[in-house]
Amino acid sequence: MKLVLFQSAHHTEPVPGLLTERGVVETAGAVQHAHTPQLTMTRIINEFDRLRPALEHLAAEGKAQPLSAVRLHPPLPRPGKILCCIGNYWEHAQREPRPLNMFMKNPDAVVGPGDTIMLPELTEPWIFMHEAELALVVKGPAKKVHRDDWRSAVFGYTALIDVSARGEGRRTWKAGSWLGKSFDSFAPIGPSIATADEIPDPNNLVERFWDDGQLRHNYNTDDMEHRVPELVEFASSIMTLNSGDLIACGTNHEGLGALQDGETVEIEVERIGRMRLDVVDPLKRRWERGIYMGADSTNPEAVRRHRPTTG
Repeated sequence: MKLVLFQSAHHTEPVPGLLTERGVVETAGAVQHAHTPQLTMTRIINEFDRLRPALEHLAAEGKAQPLSAVRLHPPLPRPGKILCCIGNYWEHAQREPRPLNMFMKNPDAVVGPGDTIMLPELTEPWIFMHEAELALVVKGPAKKVHRDDWRSAVFGYTALIDVSARGEGRRTWKAGSWLGKSFDSFAPIGPSIATADEIPDPNNLVERFWDDGQLRHNYNTDDMEHRVPELVEFASSIMTLNSGDLIACGTNHEGLGALQDGETVEIEVERIGRMRLDVVDPLKRRWERGIYMGADSTNPEAVRRHRPTTG
């Protein structure tokens, strides 16, 4: 089952729906709306076992609107927490896993399908880059979850673009704070939440990312250094995870590249869906287009280029 938040001409605010092969089916009658769309989605997560028969019936028999007739919104517009892995993918010539580590991303940075990634009007960051990631949608409260029981804390999955302001090379701006990950609009998520039963193994999914049609990220989640069960165990050992929180699983840095004004980007995660966003830079800056090939790039071609000569 794929859950979405959407808006049509009949709605003044986003409402929950089911993304089906027939189109988008509203869940009215099965789901009681809360005060905000985020709280409504959290209610669905918490009460999913009870709601499931009615939702499955709607998915099969409910009136569907064509996807072209509705506007999708981020399926979790204001998560309580967004935890993001640092790195977490095997990269060129790497032989040992790096220590597992995470940072917090600003929940107010969330945007969704069809929205705009707005680059900030600051001249100190050197460049802005994309990181295509799988994100776990938590079912909580979850605390001290052992990796063997990880499924008890995962409601489903969505896609997340970890937009990042960089200093020189690939260093995150500002050094030591990770604030360069938390500008407004720097956490696009969507287009849907695929419930856990839709994805038997989250460590066997293809992720892709395009910038103006140029394929940049193209990897399988099987390449994680620290796999999903370990991520759940690690995060829940530090803090209580609540329903609707997100854990972004990291990215393969070999596909990094600049985001710049006027571009259109797309992310697709297998079994979850594909979404498209625009990029706007009020300062109209320009960087080299394509995959980043700087001195600290992990792209195989860049590694060969920067290999020290001998003799």
